[in-house]
Amino acid sequence: MFRANKFAAQSNIAIAIRWVAACLIGCTLVSSNIADEPESSTGWPGFLGLHRDGKSPETGIRTDWTKGRLPVLWKTDSGDGYGIGSAASGRYFHFDSVDGLARLRCLNAVNGKEIWRFEYESNYEDMYGYDSGPRASPLIDDNRVYIYGVEGTLHCLNTNDGEKLWSVDTVRKFGVVQNFFGVGSSPILHGDALLVMVGGSPKASQALPPGALDQVKSDGTGVVAFDKFTGEIIYQAIDDLASYSSIRLATVDQRVIAWAWMRDRLYGFDPMDGEELFEFPWRSRKLESVNAMTPVVTLAGDVFLSDCYEKGGVLLRPNVSGTLEVVWSDQGKREKSLKTHWNTPVLIDGYLYGCSGRHSSEAELRCVELATGKVTWSKKGLGRTTVTAVDGHLIVLGERGELRLVKAVPTKYAEVTRWEIDQPDDKLRYPAWSAPIVSEGRMYVRAAKQLICFQLARDSDDKKPE
Repeated sequence: MFRANKFAAQSNIAIAIRWVAACLIGCTLVSSNIADEPESSTGWPGFLGLHRDGKSPETGIRTDWTKGRLPVLWKTDSGDGYGIGSAASGRYFHFDSVDGLARLRCLNAVNGKEIWRFEYESNYEDMYGYDSGPRASPLIDDNRVYIYGVEGTLHCLNTNDGEKLWSVDTVRKFGVVQNFFGVGSSPILHGDALLVMVGGSPKASQALPPGALDQVKSDGTGVVAFDKFTGEIIYQAIDDLASYSSIRLATVDQRVIAWAWMRDRLYGFDPMDGEELFEFPWRSRKLESVNAMTPVVTLAGDVFLSDCYEKGGVLLRPNVSGTLEVVWSDQGKREKSLKTHWNTPVLIDGYLYGCSGRHSSEAELRCVELATGKVTWSKKGLGRTTVTAVDGHLIVLGERGELRLVKAVPTKYAEVTRWEIDQPDDKLRYPAWSAPIVSEGRMYVRAAKQLICFQLARDSDDKKPE
């Protein structure tokens, strides 16, 4: 069931010392090498933020969103797509599609004016009638930005003018059989390597129709590492198909582990060379189920996963034998602790905050104690929601456009305020499925055909919250 090549080869005593030390000192968790992080710690350079955990380090936010007290700085029309953009250094990068063209627009974050745009042909057709726009978020790295289209094309562009530096058609190059909803995993950087969930297949599988994933075989290109400057392949790893989850990097005891929740299993691997360290199966038996949330990783190295189709949640702990120990699991339980759909919960002080439920009618916003899986509170009636954490609060966006601010406390649902619409055309339209992002005092919210930028930071003369 489990494989652990590199860890198992080391002495158990040495491993035990390292893991105990990690638990005692509370190792730092990062999404990439510190040297690779942008200069501004208040930016949002990629999917789920600087550390891919859905949390912003910013403080001093507005806590009264009534009667115009959450100002709209600017708004713009959006094309098709379900992903949110990324922001850094006074610019916002918005990825969508219009009339068969995928496009990346670089916008001035202060006023929303377009600086440049890049477009390319995208022939994606969704199997289930969802729109044809991108699902993944842009990834900003110094003077480069990376985009991964729903049709499987990977681009690297110059952030100054949008010039294409390189591109790879991953479907053609690696023989990817179309997943149910196209490509939806956002790439991540480790050093000079761009880690991309690809999920290619051998020639025998490439003739299969889209969505025939029960018949598709993997050829060991579950994850491909590309040179971030040239697009050349550094290595290929993982014998599994792609999912809608995004890779998470975590440093535990000075060792970086990449966690990739693929179609069938969670894999822990060395991001330097792709060598597999851990493996754990966690997927529903239903053919059309998908794994979508990004793994949540604690400071001590525990990993949390959740799905909404059948399995529910599970907390895993890497141990000295090189395997993943199940701390607790929802498997086999009628009542699940947390059943995430596309959203990734945020972890704050040992508690998970996120949406549980596959359908709107059953969805609840929940707080779950990570160590035990105990539900400490739940809130019904919000529909399916996404959550972003900032300044001790949760920004909660309902899929029908309701925008709320909730105090992040494990004892009760504590709503602080909700956005009151100033202009009728500001109303956020269904589906609003992307978690809002926070960058340099601004909050960006995406809904169907809409993008709105708010001033989230308090003015200097605003009264501080009690």
